Amino acid sequence: MTAPERSLRADARRNREAVLDAAARLFAQRGDAVQMDEIAERAGVGVGTLYRHFADKRALLAAIIGRRFEAMTALARTADEARDPWVAFETLLYGYLESAEGDAAFRFAVLGAEEPRWQDIAAEKTDLSAIIERIVGRAVEAGRLRADFRAGDFVLIARGAMANMTGADDWRRHVTLVLQGIRGPER
Repeated sequence: MTAPERSLRADARRNREAVLDAAARLFAQRGDAVQMDEIAERAGVGVGTLYRHFADKRALLAAIIGRRFEAMTALARTADEARDPWVAFETLLYGYLESAEGDAAFRFAVLGAEEPRWQDIAAEKTDLSAIIERIVGRAVEAGRLRADFRAGDFVLIARGAMANMTGADDWRRHVTLVLQGIRGPER
């Protein structure tokens, strides 16, 4: 639960979750064409309630990403426990992408034309980034990833795979090809 959610009354928290759920469904269906009043209607709240929680569409997209980042951070912690650095890296990458595959709203928010307000989810992003850096660093140090691979490259691979989530498992082929190109020579 993010900091803004913890301080809300129970009814306000329910309204916020209803808005996030409705927005996630609508963004997944129609992308950026969704209007804030449609989201409020689908959530069963007034437009004023929606705007009390989210100043604009970018803030709403950031909250959708923040929810997913929390789940991804838990997954990353589990991957980080793997003794083999390559297994940790693959577990993180595939887990991240499999989670994103079922969340079209998250993919829209990350890949969409409208840049999310990252400052709204700085803590969630920082937590996930730190674990990704640690996993990537271990894999590079062990020679399991090429020496010039950086944590930011993880994001490039993930975004490329998400752009290929067309329903035909193309993203898995994309990842297989990329992993063949970034794998270290193994010492």
